[in-house]
Amino acid sequence: QVQLVESGGGLVQPGGSLRLSCATSNFIFSTYTMGWYRQAPGKQRDVVATVSSKGDTNYADSVKGRFTISRDNAKNTVYLQMNSLKPEDTAVYYCNAYHRFFPDYWGQGTQVTVAS
Repeated sequence: QVQLVESGGGLVQPGGSLRLSCATSNFIFSTYTMGWYRQAPGKQRDVVATVSSKGDTNYADSVKGRFTISRDNAKNTVYLQMNSLKPEDTAVYYCNAYHRFFPDYWGQGTQVTVAS
């Protein structure tokens, strides 16, 4: 079945960096828009960044200039490089696969905690 498996989360101090990875399988990765979303306790799940099948990227205003999304179609993997992390970046981060003609797929999430 389709799998999206996130990794790379953890505890980091403010100003630090983390790199999230989302390894996928069993769908045509290269044709999907891939995204990272996050959900803090008591809040809705919001988009952080997306990268289209063509490589076009979009970012939430709150992470512009600090986060970078990228994809490796040969490895069926999407990444999120997070720099200059802030306590307000603390959330569960989810990987998403979107295609206009097919259902969305979601990963199970990875916790990112930014605290001193």
